[in-house]
Amino acid sequence: MIESSAIETMETRQKALSVNLDNRRYGTFAEIGAGQEVVRWFFRVGAGAGTIAKSMSAYDMQVSDAIYGRAARYVCRERLQSMLDQEHALNLERLTEARGETSTFFAFADTVAARGYKGNSDCHGWMGIKFQAHPRDEDSQIIIHVKMLDTETALQQEALGIVGVNLIYGAFNFNHEPELLVDSLLDGLSTSRIEIDMIEFSGIAFRRVDNRLMSLKLVELGLSGAAMFAANGTVLQPSEFLYRKPILVERGSFRPVCNVNVDMLRCAHEKFSELPDVKGKEVAQVMEITMRNLKAQGEIDRRDFLARADVMAACGMNVLISDYFEYFRLGAYLSQCTKEKIALTMGAASLKELFNEKYYTELPGGILESFGRLFKNDLKIFCYPYLDPQTGELATCDNLELKPELQPLYSYLLGRGGINNLDNYDENCLGIFSREVLRKIGDCDPSWEQMVPAPVAQVIKDRKFFDYQCIEPESCTLPSK
Repeated sequence: MIESSAIETMETRQKALSVNLDNRRYGTFAEIGAGQEVVRWFFRVGAGAGTIAKSMSAYDMQVSDAIYGRAARYVCRERLQSMLDQEHALNLERLTEARGETSTFFAFADTVAARGYKGNSDCHGWMGIKFQAHPRDEDSQIIIHVKMLDTETALQQEALGIVGVNLIYGAFNFNHEPELLVDSLLDGLSTSRIEIDMIEFSGIAFRRVDNRLMSLKLVELGLSGAAMFAANGTVLQPSEFLYRKPILVERGSFRPVCNVNVDMLRCAHEKFSELPDVKGKEVAQVMEITMRNLKAQGEIDRRDFLARADVMAACGMNVLISDYFEYFRLGAYLSQCTKEKIALTMGAASLKELFNEKYYTELPGGILESFGRLFKNDLKIFCYPYLDPQTGELATCDNLELKPELQPLYSYLLGRGGINNLDNYDENCLGIFSREVLRKIGDCDPSWEQMVPAPVAQVIKDRKFFDYQCIEPESCTLPSK
């Protein structure tokens, strides 16, 4: 009986050998930081002479700078891109005349901080491949960011090598099926060893790929607990984007973004920015959607997801997709991305739901443990009022009604500044609810347009989002006499 580890090694070996035996593939391996873990596979399985034009490791920082130019950090996307660009350009310059008609050139690179001799809690790296899908083709590229979770250096290096082989094999064999490529990245591994929290496809082979969907795929497959992209659709590596920034997050369904969502973020930003530890600093504002919300109707509707992403983009917002339904897990994740202050903003109804004990039955310490985790790094919650459409009563964090046994806990959090009231709201936004906006869109009631930001209304109408089917009235002129 073959053990699972042997099967995994065999699969990686077969992938590396398959690339080596493909006479079209020829290129360079450049690896910084954790040793030459990826190219080692291609040397070890045999027939590497047909694939490897050059292998190098510019381990010394001065040597690396001399080859690729100076960089603010050595384990960063900027450094990886300069490695890919330079090595691929050299391949084309040196090899095109001799074998350009039959070869597809590539450059693979990684820059990695693995566990060091003195220990390193931030074990991560950037990895990518720039390649031609066909001889003399325009370039295509895939970049990923990995986190190595093994506690031993040798195991981290092993995992890194396997991911690299998977990436190279996927680029050559699955470039026409990017979702299958993403799915194959952890072949021979598990999410307990490697996380991939960012992937970006670009170039001619991926001209029809929407990288926002690929970000969603990472979280959907469990390759990462969260993924992020900017308003312009550019994928972001969360810890790099949020590095040394105070963070303000609003969670929601955003079907669609309404005026109340924008006002909630505005109010919270005003209050958050007044804190002594935040004043004068750039606050990273993020709209977050959870996988549970996206799966509320069963399987994820990708068109619906892109519609939500587009309306958030119309507001200029960065988007975080997370699998952290429990707020304490979201707080823990964000605290890994920054040492600055973190704040969440939510409506009073959501705050009340946060105190529902049914969400914490799996924790040994129940709701006390959850709030201990949530507030341990001095996280702040900013509460936006909720106007009850039935009674007309305004619920704020000062008059929130909870079960009597939970009131002391709530009063303690309120008293120590963990929960904060937002009194700077726009009264015109209080009566706006996304479900009502959706109903009006479906009924062709034009009043919905006043309930969302103007750019959001335009995007919904132009692209027929959320079942918008209304026919715009045609402009006309009076006949001349």
